[in-house]
Amino acid sequence: MYDKSDPRASLIVPKGSAQSGTTVVPASYGRFYQDSPVDDDANGRGWYIRGQNLIVHWIEAKPGATFSRSAQVDEYMIVVPDDNTPYEAAANGESVRGDGFQLLIVPPGDSKISLPKGGRIVRLFSTQSADLCAKCANAATYAQPDPSQPLFKPWPAPPAGYKLRHYDLARGERAPGQIGPMWRCTTIMVSFPPTSRRARDASKLSPHSHYDFDQCSLVFSGNYVHHLRWPWSSNKSEWRDDEHVEIGAPSVTLIPARVIHTSEAQVPGPEGNRMADIFAPPRLDFSLKEGLVRNADEYPIPQELLPSEAKS
Repeated sequence: MYDKSDPRASLIVPKGSAQSGTTVVPASYGRFYQDSPVDDDANGRGWYIRGQNLIVHWIEAKPGATFSRSAQVDEYMIVVPDDNTPYEAAANGESVRGDGFQLLIVPPGDSKISLPKGGRIVRLFSTQSADLCAKCANAATYAQPDPSQPLFKPWPAPPAGYKLRHYDLARGERAPGQIGPMWRCTTIMVSFPPTSRRARDASKLSPHSHYDFDQCSLVFSGNYVHHLRWPWSSNKSEWRDDEHVEIGAPSVTLIPARVIHTSEAQVPGPEGNRMADIFAPPRLDFSLKEGLVRNADEYPIPQELLPSEAKS
């Protein structure tokens, strides 16, 4: 249910997509500002939390920290959300340097990122990395796969091949109702609007659900209330109470498929409200909306998902 001013009201709903049903999977919350870290060592502190297909690794790095992956099975993303966070990333025999406020797509295989001054970064993986799944604070929630979702299937490989890619994040001020810009790879899609300097209009919220995929909302700054409602099934023992969860930054909320949800930004502090929404694999409806995905020309949509009139 979107207000008519919300750009999501014009999204194409894939044919044959059912839009009812419920789930017994609970939401998961990672409050990195108060939860104990999983990693706490010479590289800094790190937290892990997962959804059905996505792992979020939040890192508060010490100066000189390096984070590596060996024989990584698929593409992953790194978000360097702040300015004045110099880094050097290397993968596939190539390297890239930046000063922060960027998103990187890292190819399969061996890779690393080094942070000479330390700072905040987040690594985003698919749950095909079993070693990282085991580190997640909510691993028990997904000991059995969520039956509401199909098996994970990556999107097609980029025609130009796997390589280390990097993109500038969006600056300026978020307009009311704005979604995106977005970036996608074979495994993940990130929607990351610029910072908002106002509270959300409570008369224009957007309660909605996703039938067969979950959503990760990653808060970098500010305060939000996440409103969640589990639809009823015929089995009363599966019913869950509504949740209205106040959450600060940094934090992650994992919203299961079929749960009705909307996020309400509160009166912002000096850093504003800044939140990214993350999906694994990428969303088809967002991908079909021209201009939303900044790197759409690099990553094709699966032919079997395209509407007939859009197939080549």
